[in-house]
Amino acid sequence: MNVTKMSVRLAAVAGLALWTAALHPATATEAPADRGEYVARAGNCVACHSIADAPPFSGGLKMATPLGAIYTTNITPDAKTGIGGYTYEDFDRAVRLGIAKDGHRLYPAMPYPSYAKMNEEDMQALYGFFMKTVKAAEVANKPSEIPSPLNMRWPLAIWNFVFADDERYTPKAEHDAAWNRGAYLVQGLGHCGACHSPRGLAFNEKGYTEQDGQFLLGAPLDNWSASNLRQDINTGLGKWSQEDLVTYLKTGHNRYGTAFGTMTEVINNSTQYMTDDDVGAIATYLRAIPGGREKDANAFAYDASTAKDLLAREFAKPGALVYAQSCMTCHLADGAGHAPYLPPLAGNPVTVDPSPASLINIVLNGTQRIVVDGMPDAYKMPQYRVLLSDQEIADAVTFIRSGWGNKAAPVTAKEVADMRKLTDPASDQINILRMK
Repeated sequence: MNVTKMSVRLAAVAGLALWTAALHPATATEAPADRGEYVARAGNCVACHSIADAPPFSGGLKMATPLGAIYTTNITPDAKTGIGGYTYEDFDRAVRLGIAKDGHRLYPAMPYPSYAKMNEEDMQALYGFFMKTVKAAEVANKPSEIPSPLNMRWPLAIWNFVFADDERYTPKAEHDAAWNRGAYLVQGLGHCGACHSPRGLAFNEKGYTEQDGQFLLGAPLDNWSASNLRQDINTGLGKWSQEDLVTYLKTGHNRYGTAFGTMTEVINNSTQYMTDDDVGAIATYLRAIPGGREKDANAFAYDASTAKDLLAREFAKPGALVYAQSCMTCHLADGAGHAPYLPPLAGNPVTVDPSPASLINIVLNGTQRIVVDGMPDAYKMPQYRVLLSDQEIADAVTFIRSGWGNKAAPVTAKEVADMRKLTDPASDQINILRMK
């Protein structure tokens, strides 16, 4: 695992674990009746605090950092190894301020700079869920692997002073209720910026609100590129309608794209359980954030010559033959795919992302199953790491990033080789988690 990956893994907290526990299809996407469970779903607490073959929320997820690995903690109500001895005030201070009951400071792998915005009602409900609904599990917390003296935590007080804000979200009078609810969910409870905002040298998010120019502008994440969520017309969500965003968050698919990487687990374990009003509020807020990339001003213009050459079996361009043999059946000669389940490649924000990481990773390793209403998708991207060489994948990805009017930088075989070393094929296991 390289330093960039380790650094981002420390800061990013959206789902990074795999789970295979059972889900009841009949109630798969019903919003939880328990308000606290709903808050836990919206906040995606399962992502870091659960691992396969262990009780829910008992911790143990290994998270690499430049200084050494840390492990997520047991947050079940077990009195010995969990948070059973936490008062509400202790819980609030840990979640919102990053300070444990005994006074030690949490690493910002815990997204407390975002959770600080949570309101009192949600915090009370979340505390009640963990204390009354989650089953206690005596699972010892694992010590960090950061060597002394680098494992001293007092410098985190300085980090918090410089980069963290402990103020709860305050509704903006100039915006309506939907916008404010969406801002609260995106900035705070949903902590979307933890993955989608660029990081500074101190691994701080470069902005926490729509007023910050780099907020949600996209960022590297565990050998993926977390997408730009601003209104940039080509590399962001500028073409997505309200319905497109709602459909994506509820199902993992829409006419422009399909969830992949960590976002698959967000769909499987979090957003599909949210109410239509809340998902609509998120969409309302995201659609109100202006674009942030100056080079993304000219809208994508489709070029039919790529399709013409493919249909004429003209494979002079590097990658054209690989595309025709391995990609065209699903994504078609015109790059239109079969939306919503087999996404288009022409004009897709992922294909023209300044970083090719996600496209390389998808071609190398395939994708995981999206599960909605308890039913796994019939379609998933296969992995080509065995069938294709580094050069063949580089050529195919370059062909996609420059075809049909796409205008993105080429990809080298070295980039593919580096990704191959750092990643594994996507598992066919269904990544859904028991909450209780």
